Amino acid sequence: MPVTYHSNALSIDNLRREVAVIDPDLPIAVGTIDIDGFGTLNEREGQEAGDRALAAVESALMLGLPASALIGHVKGDEWTVVLPDALPEDLLIALDGIRRRLAAEGPLPITGGVAGRPQHGADFDELVAAADTGLVRAKQAGRNKVAMAVDERMVLKSNYYTRPALHRLAKLASRTGHTEAHHLRQALDDHLARHRDLL
Repeated sequence: MPVTYHSNALSIDNLRREVAVIDPDLPIAVGTIDIDGFGTLNEREGQEAGDRALAAVESALMLGLPASALIGHVKGDEWTVVLPDALPEDLLIALDGIRRRLAAEGPLPITGGVAGRPQHGADFDELVAAADTGLVRAKQAGRNKVAMAVDERMVLKSNYYTRPALHRLAKLASRTGHTEAHHLRQALDDHLARHRDLL
């Protein structure tokens, strides 16, 4: 059986390296995308049909996104895209337009999540993880959608922390380039490690 899909996108490692050289003060938007029901498609119609679907989605991303976009193939039916000097809303609109065209022409439904720097994180892995929260939300809302990342800063931390502590946390996040949630997770990990004998 001929294999018709050979990705022309960047590997995820090469995508990470490309993002690392972007000016850290420049806003970027990151999106994660996958094909809805891809496993079922492969099983029902065969690998060649699956390959055609993969090629169609990757082609739609390359043609539908601005020339400045960086497109990475993660694995299987998963891609990560990066749009430098853009807001996450810009990327969400672009990906939703691609989603609509694929749904109408295929029909080939895709689901995506979008995050942005500095709103949802600073480094590549933080932004991908944030975008994945949007993808999960879109899946839970019925698939064939593109959703914005969940902003962890919206959690009412004042229920647990004093105002001075929150002020210091915000200052630390601003100076390090990591989100407040990142620092809270790190503190919790350190605390649990110190008390591992009790766990």
